Amino acid sequence: MRRMWLGLAVAVGLAVSTGCGQSPEDSEARLAALEAEGKQMDQALDAVEDRLMGSQGRLAMWNELGRRHQEVSAIQCKVSDAHMAAILAHEDKQNQKARTLKQRNSMASVDTSVLTSGKVPARQRSN
Repeated sequence: MRRMWLGLAVAVGLAVSTGCGQSPEDSEARLAALEAEGKQMDQALDAVEDRLMGSQGRLAMWNELGRRHQEVSAIQCKVSDAHMAAILAHEDKQNQKARTLKQRNSMASVDTSVLTSGKVPARQRSN
């Protein structure tokens, strides 16, 4: 039991000698300085948190825009392919139509200049 009291006395002596016995003015000034420093640290941490949250928001926005761009590009490629095929089919149809008209016109000009009866047309007789 004597050892316990001796240990307790030593602990109290160490506590008093390490600063627990400081004057109240010093401790109040130090406490005010620590509280001011704590407020500054909280403000700095809030600013860092705001910047990080803003950066995460911008990153999420850019990721969403990238995802949407890929979707739109895929849709555009599908539509573009179908549109290009329709354009080519229309061009082929127009070329065939032009060839048919050209053939008809050349056949009509041949038909009017050559008679099947062997007679020369009236325009050519006047020579």
